[in-house]
Amino acid sequence: MELPKETKAIALLEVQAMVAAIAGLDAMLKVANVRLIHTEKRLGGRLVTVVVDGTISDCAAAAEAGRVAAAQVGKVKLCEVVPNPHPEIAKFLYVG
Repeated sequence: MELPKETKAIALLEVQAMVAAIAGLDAMLKVANVRLIHTEKRLGGRLVTVVVDGTISDCAAAAEAGRVAAAQVGKVKLCEVVPNPHPEIAKFLYVG
């Protein structure tokens, strides 16, 4: 599977607790033209990662907004933007 042609970046936000993940994801989706492509829950939902895709600038804006919003209600473990991700990443993220 290939990354959609309009996808130029992915943004990852990893936080402790589901509430922080929801707050961060809500901010990410509201501030930029990105879409949720993957979620990962570990340790019974105590560690949650959300991944969105879009253009590089949209992903950068979304990551920053998500980091700020999630930090207000929980602990952010990671916030990263991957510009021009390798096509092999699609096999991991775009499932279904």
